[in-house]
Amino acid sequence: MNRFIIKTPKGKRIIGSGQPAFIIAEMSGNHNQDINRAYKIIDAAAEAGVDAIKLQTYTADTITIDSDKEYFQVKVNDAWAGQTLYSLYKKVYTPWEWQPKLKKYAEKKGLVCFSTPFDNTAVDFLEKMKMQIYKVASFEVVDTPLLKRIGRTNKPVIMSRGMASLNEIKLAVKTLKDNGCPAVAILHCVSSYPAKPEEMNLSTISDMAKKFKVITGLSDHSLGITTSVVSVVLGANIIEKHLTLSRADGGADAGFSLEKDEFKELVKSIRDAEAAIGEPSYKPGKNEKENIIF
Repeated sequence: MNRFIIKTPKGKRIIGSGQPAFIIAEMSGNHNQDINRAYKIIDAAAEAGVDAIKLQTYTADTITIDSDKEYFQVKVNDAWAGQTLYSLYKKVYTPWEWQPKLKKYAEKKGLVCFSTPFDNTAVDFLEKMKMQIYKVASFEVVDTPLLKRIGRTNKPVIMSRGMASLNEIKLAVKTLKDNGCPAVAILHCVSSYPAKPEEMNLSTISDMAKKFKVITGLSDHSLGITTSVVSVVLGANIIEKHLTLSRADGGADAGFSLEKDEFKELVKSIRDAEAAIGEPSYKPGKNEKENIIF
């Protein structure tokens, strides 16, 4: 059975088959360069009942170069378009000096805190923070040298597969495992911001579980909560969704993020869906028995 165990401030948590979905709130750049806002996002995540808060670890200089040539110009998403990659990342990165503080604060709130590194220096930095799990972003699935470095940490990895072909996924999983990664979870992901329901192809989740024999889940960039809830019914063991304090406040990812009350509803709906799935049964339920006489 595909599972792995991590330590949480509340005790051990099993992630995988037969367990409640592991729900991750992605902070990304929704802190708008204000650490107090970042703390409030963690508060909102804890109040919503999630299991983990996720950060991203990069700087403009570690993730790209300062160029305005065509391939470095952003043309997608109204909140991003018209900028270079360098100028965008400079606005939305999470300062590295914040991250140990945010991790400590999240753990006080009962949450697991982990991050997505985008280069080797980020992995080295996160290792000093004693991260017990890593995330690989969709765009890094084909960065084999980075995967080797992450694998050598000997930590479990959650990997998004947006845009990746079957062969690219196979190579990524093999690279991680060959370099010491004890367990890999693959999240189905549509790298479109926001993603439309008709683009989601959620049946890919169960197909990946069969093909790769791994824990599967969804990194959800769609609007609302429907696709995340449906994915749990289809077998997703992990759900990742962006969280913001208010979409009206703006921010690079705010437009496809959930606000606190919406995230709370997402968590409740997922837990209700898990309870409703149950097991095959042809016996009358506890509350049905009194009606048998009729």
